[in-house]
Amino acid sequence: MSGGAGDGSQPGPLVRRRALVSGRVQGVFFRDSSRQQAAGRGVAGRARNLPDGRVEVVLEGPPEQVAAVLAWLRQGPAYARVETVEVTEEPVQGLRGFEIA
Repeated sequence: MSGGAGDGSQPGPLVRRRALVSGRVQGVFFRDSSRQQAAGRGVAGRARNLPDGRVEVVLEGPPEQVAAVLAWLRQGPAYARVETVEVTEEPVQGLRGFEIA
């Protein structure tokens, strides 16, 4: 039997991805827009500005939903200009909700 989030609302395996987004991504509501995109798909995680101008976004959830948020990150909100998105796979840690730092 495959495990989900433990509450029965997300059947099947979960994945975790860490994305480093570069370009004009700070000061353009990128983190809050990321939170909205993730929450709308039942994906947990966090977003934070990095000192080098990038935004780090960590996502945990069903593979298809995480992939959809990652696809959105490649476009970003209206005032962003995304240049690159580096994605790495990480072990699932059981995040809940979405935190903006």
